[in-house]
Amino acid sequence: MKTPKKLFYGLVMLLLVLSAAAIASAQTAEKKSLTLDGAERVIAAVKAHAAQVKAPGGVIAVVDAGGNLMALERLDGTFAAGANISIGKARTAVLFQKPTKVFEEIINKGRTAMAALPDSFFTPLQGGIPVVLDGQIIGGVGVSGAATAAQDEELAIAGAEAAKSFGADPPMTSTLPVSYFSKIEVDEGFSKGSVLFDGSGGRNYMVHTSRREGPGMVEVHTKDTDILYVLKGSATVVTGGTMVDGKPIAAEEIRGREITGGESRNLFPGDAMIIPNGVPHWFKDVQAPFLYYVIKVR
Repeated sequence: MKTPKKLFYGLVMLLLVLSAAAIASAQTAEKKSLTLDGAERVIAAVKAHAAQVKAPGGVIAVVDAGGNLMALERLDGTFAAGANISIGKARTAVLFQKPTKVFEEIINKGRTAMAALPDSFFTPLQGGIPVVLDGQIIGGVGVSGAATAAQDEELAIAGAEAAKSFGADPPMTSTLPVSYFSKIEVDEGFSKGSVLFDGSGGRNYMVHTSRREGPGMVEVHTKDTDILYVLKGSATVVTGGTMVDGKPIAAEEIRGREITGGESRNLFPGDAMIIPNGVPHWFKDVQAPFLYYVIKVR
């Protein structure tokens, strides 16, 4: 049996160990970091927003919490110096932990001495935003080469906003309604060929109940991928090759007279085909009525 004195010293040692552990815990903290996948997702968010607002060109740079470059993408039509500028903006945003617009405004108000800081880590131009996750700055995103400085910042903010969802559990439910079409509606759609579902609600797909009574023109959908499923009739479809006399007929839609080259396939009921956006395709011969579903994905 331990004596009271030994028991006391044992308790003291235990308290010292626990105190040391608590102090060590207080001196360290879990640090989140930006991964390459995360950097690429930031860039994807910037590109998606640029397409939505029809922003011309631009260079997107993403750096980690230390200002080291992780990912860079230069969109078509952007001036060559945009890469270095976007990197500088991203690095400035993360190292100074503020949007770069703040420093541009400070200099414009007369504190020009800040402009003398080395370019290697300070680019006081609008368009750099810290990337924050759960209150921690994990990186920075910089955009250069959009139409205006304000648009540079708008695109960078869109990229930084995407990072707020990193690590979040994916939604288990959707607020989008279920679409139902009765046999009567489907049959009516095929009787004349029509759009069954128009992609409403911000969805990136449409469903057509298509009908062909004869050959058609060559088609190119610059943004829509067509997924075909044949129900009735048959057709010879030519894909690829070169369109002859192609002319735009609507936004993102081109029509032509014929295809030179390309690959011919005969489609029958039960067959399916995927035609990526930008690929010429031509229903050259049709055994009517040719009925088929088309799912258009953009």
